[in-house]
Amino acid sequence: MASAFLGLRTIIYAAPDLLYAKNWYSTILGVKPYFDEPFYVGFSVGGYELGLDPTVKPSDGSTITYWGVPNIEKAWEHLMSHGASVHSGIEEVGEDIKVASVKDPFGNVFGIIENPHFKAE
Repeated sequence: MASAFLGLRTIIYAAPDLLYAKNWYSTILGVKPYFDEPFYVGFSVGGYELGLDPTVKPSDGSTITYWGVPNIEKAWEHLMSHGASVHSGIEEVGEDIKVASVKDPFGNVFGIIENPHFKAE
């Protein structure tokens, strides 16, 4: 039986200050938004979308989205140098997989993962 799901597409983060969030994520991701309106800003990153919504309130829930990175230490330094704060430090979780998470300046949890075993399809 074929799955009814096509895979992950979009993660939406709270952006109470949409202009600041747009500029911050443009710097962090190294790309400009493909969709830029007063009610929503969308970035296309590696075939996935990061959406910024000014009406959403940040919360520290149980779900963390991990963005793949080729070098977690470099990604960590990049995030920290742009005002992110520690949520969970870099940790090797086995099989050469490393994870970490930060809080962006708006209170969202932003996870990063270096996983040499995972290749997007």
